[in-house]
Amino acid sequence: MKTLGTRSVLDGLRQQGSLKALFPRITGGPCQAIMVNTAGGITGGDRFELSATAGTGAALTLSTQASERAYAAQPGETGRLTTRLRAEAGATLNWLPQETILFDRSALHRRLEVELATDARLLICEPLVFGRAAMGETLRDAWFRDRIAIRRAGAPLYTDATQLSGDIAARLARPAVADGAGAMAQVVLVAPEAEAQLDPVRDILRGTLPESAGASLIGADVLAIRMLAPESHLLRRALIPVLTRLSRAPLPRCWTI
Repeated sequence: MKTLGTRSVLDGLRQQGSLKALFPRITGGPCQAIMVNTAGGITGGDRFELSATAGTGAALTLSTQASERAYAAQPGETGRLTTRLRAEAGATLNWLPQETILFDRSALHRRLEVELATDARLLICEPLVFGRAAMGETLRDAWFRDRIAIRRAGAPLYTDATQLSGDIAARLARPAVADGAGAMAQVVLVAPEAEAQLDPVRDILRGTLPESAGASLIGADVLAIRMLAPESHLLRRALIPVLTRLSRAPLPRCWTI
């Protein structure tokens, strides 16, 4: 993605396999790229890789057409989803995929790596659902590993890792782990206004997930938010106002359809 006058425009595109990018026509705000997995989900042995760059001064929002699904895998096989993002000088980059839903007997290794220029602005969100509550699904045998690494000017800025395996439902039921939550999300904002957003975000969380969400300023311009919810609908009810506020623009239409 690069700038052309006052607009952010596509600079180049290469894609193959079942992961495709669509570019809806919008008026104002960042350029949007909507990822579509035409395979319908991820299972053991699948390999998906996504790389995107917001060039100097450009503004780019990436999202997904729908929730991603990690389906049951054969023993010993793992699905992999790797996303590498870069924001150059003065760029704005929003990584806002919809929920990833884990199914029983799924095995998924997910990685998100972000490289930022010193003055680049970043907003990321990674929502996760542990089985569909409305369908009565529980994860009695699954494997999930997740890693998020954000670097600024080559130095580590934010790192997070999660690993769950076996009877995930039983692990999440522990009070010190998730107290029975069926969905979770983390949001990270890297921007000069991060501190000013702390109290407004906490107000939103108090009104939506008062007992199981929190926001912290972990650096002068780094705001980190974590949410736990009983199920995906309640998680989304908290996420949408938070993301709308932090992105300073309406969310992609796919979030509200």
